[in-house]
Amino acid sequence: MSMALTTFCFTISLILCSFMVDFASASGDYGYGSKPQLSHTPMFHVKEKPLPIGIEGFILCKSGPKTIVGANAGGVARITCQAVDVNGYQTAPFSILSKPTDSKGYYFATLYPNELNHNKLKLAECKAFLEKSPLGTCKVATDVNKGITGAPLSHRRLLDNKKMTLYSVSPFIFSNGSSLQPLSIQYAYKNTVSYK
Repeated sequence: MSMALTTFCFTISLILCSFMVDFASASGDYGYGSKPQLSHTPMFHVKEKPLPIGIEGFILCKSGPKTIVGANAGGVARITCQAVDVNGYQTAPFSILSKPTDSKGYYFATLYPNELNHNKLKLAECKAFLEKSPLGTCKVATDVNKGITGAPLSHRRLLDNKKMTLYSVSPFIFSNGSSLQPLSIQYAYKNTVSYK
């Protein structure tokens, strides 16, 4: 009986060992079972708010051979943008106006893209235009630097301290009706006369 019991225990242990070998080889992970394929989705999704967009430039008055800085204090630029929806379709254009220019003809406008995100829109393109001159003697809008046809925003910079993306536009010119040539930003700074 002792021999029969030993044989029986030996047979059972061989069967159990073979099951353990089969299980370990099937796991492929050294006996710890297969790795479950988990689709990892975070508990919450942190989406960065898009930075506000600042648009800056100058609106000047050209009367004769001189560009007069400050003659157009109170001038306004219009920023017109095109957006696309989630399906990639363009929306109707929308516009914002700059604050009136200061005594040197400088204007600034701010666009908040996160306001578009509520409608699931994404900015595609923006252009700046001449909108209004406060002077009756210098109110003829010119297409110098695409003031009439629309100047694309350029010279992109990130302002970390203001948490803003800043774009610059070449100077726009109102005139008294004389013909004009395009101006660079550097030309506008060098060849200006203060208006008193």
